[in-house]
Amino acid sequence: MLIAQYLTEEHRKCDGYYAEAEKAVLSGEWERAKELFAKFRDCTLLHFRKEEEVLFPEFEERTGIVMGPTQVMRHEHAQARELLQRLESALDKKDRDGFLSAGESLMILIQQHNMKEEQILYPMSDQNLEGEEMVQRMSELGEV
Repeated sequence: MLIAQYLTEEHRKCDGYYAEAEKAVLSGEWERAKELFAKFRDCTLLHFRKEEEVLFPEFEERTGIVMGPTQVMRHEHAQARELLQRLESALDKKDRDGFLSAGESLMILIQQHNMKEEQILYPMSDQNLEGEEMVQRMSELGEV
């Protein structure tokens, strides 16, 4: 399996969890929203871990590119983590508008982030790294 295929599939799974959490918030199902958001948060953070602990270091070592796309992705991961905290806080307060506002910001960030990864970083990774080995190493951290 290609790195791009593996990680893109994870993007789609995480997106699906968020969509379900948002639906629950919109219908006022706060407990369900918390459960679904937890799945989304855990999925997203695991995906970030796979990239930051496995993919990015290997990519940087193999290509020598350390101030390029991986640096941008790390910065965007940090921004996403802050927004995840805002979403969780809004859920705890049952703050529908706060959740939807932070969620909109996060989804814009994530969509742009995923596009960069899927169109630039992942294809570069597939060109420079051993796909099967990288997928195996990332999957050892868990499945989303």
